[in-house]
Order: sequence, then structure tokens, then C-alpha cells
Amino acid sequence: MSVLRSGAIDVDGESCTLSGGKLQVAPQVEGSMSPARPVITRETFQFFKELGRNNEKVWMDANRERYQSAVVQPFRRLLEGLSPTALKLDMRFDTSGRTGPNFSRINRDIRFAKDKTPYKTHMYLKFAVPAPEKRETGQLYVGLSTDTVTAGFRIYSGGKRKESTLALIAEPRVLASPRWVAKQRARLGRRYESYWYRMEKGEWTKHSGWPAAIEDWKKILAWIVRRKLSPAAATRASFPREVAKVFRDLYPLLCFTSLPDS
Repeated sequence: MSVLRSGAIDVDGESCTLSGGKLQVAPQVEGSMSPARPVITRETFQFFKELGRNNEKVWMDANRERYQSAVVQPFRRLLEGLSPTALKLDMRFDTSGRTGPNFSRINRDIRFAKDKTPYKTHMYLKFAVPAPEKRETGQLYVGLSTDTVTAGFRIYSGGKRKESTLALIAEPRVLASPRWVAKQRARLGRRYESYWYRMEKGEWTKHSGWPAAIEDWKKILAWIVRRKLSPAAATRASFPREVAKVFRDLYPLLCFTSLPDS
């Protein structure tokens, strides 16, 4: 495995510049989003709560129009509000508005899931730079469930870790800059929660904190850095601006772990 050059990226996380100056970030620049009314309402959370109590196809079929108005349309408006911030960070972010690249699926794939209910009681909006061969890569995201709101950065290994962005880009960079994670913890640790996963005894095992040890990166399967918000915060007109600030704070993590030096 070749080690990618990390010198072109500010390991302190204050900026994110790839070689040749093709990609730069200035987190201190504020966006100009000022929505006249809240994008998310209490109806979104109420829909997820009722879906949790009636998680079956008959109920969902009877509430399809409500699903569109309470979940799909608000998330599309949120995409519209956050896309300018995402594209200022990186013009390569996919903002096409498709399920998969931008929106999570509400239908659960029950073939391999322990939970056999047909629908998920949460929805995610996510931004990622498409990776070669459609492999998993880092994302900036915001998610809503019945009573929880989170916004942050996440990266997963996908099915084959050896071929993943974590293994091909993130691990070599951390090995080359072993203090990088500790510097991110110092920069972000008071405001953001961090946790990560690795395989132990055949099971994904969660570890709270920052994966600062080199040995952690040789087995890491996922890393999440996030901020928790209240449902009340999500129903304020200022919510897109709050999420935009999270994206600016955490984009250097995505840049360092996911974007090839090109």
C-alpha cells in the first residue's frame, strides 16, 4: 500500500488545500442562508413516532402523502438550503437530490438486518464527493429521527475494508501524520462527540472517543464525529445555518480521510 503525501493538506485542520491549490477551505467564512420560515416542523418528528408504532406496509401506504409532505419535501428544502455551503467547500459534492447520493432510504433491507420492520424511523441528508468504483467515502450529513437530531461527519469502510477509502487514503495519511487525530480532538473535542468502530470477535464494536492510536487505524471500520441537537433546534429558521457551520468545522476531516491528492 503506497503512502499518500500528506504535506499538501493542513494537518491542523484550519484549512484543506490539495496540491496545485485545486481545493481550498476557509471555515471562517459564513454563509448567507436566511430562510424566512423553518424548513423542518414538528410534523416530521410526529410522522417518525407514528411510523415507529405502526411499522407496517398497510399503514405506510395509507400515509404516503403525509410522508411526502412531512419528510420528503422538508428534506429537499434542506438540501436546497445547504447545497451552496457544500459547493463552496468543494464543487465536486454531489447535490443531485437523488436517493442514495443525498437521501437515505426509508425502506429497510431486511435480508441482512436484525430489525425486520420494513421501514426506518429516521432520514439522513448527506453530501459526499463521488469516489472511484462507487466505494464508500466520507460524508457530511444531517439526520433526524423520532427524538434526535445529529449533524456531522462520518466515514465507513463498506464491504471490503482493504479496498475502502479508509484503507487507501485515511490510514496512510494518519500513519504519515500520527498527531493529526490528536490535533482534531484539540480543535473540535469540546463541541463534538467522536466514536469509531472496529471488528472484535466477529462483531462491530463501538469505541467512544477519538481514534488517536496508530494501531486503531489499521483495523478501523467506521468513524463518526457529530453534534447532537434538539428537535426544537431543528424546527427553528436558523437550523440550516447551524448545520452549515458544522459542515465547515468538519469538512477538513472529510478532506484528510477521503479526498485523493490530485
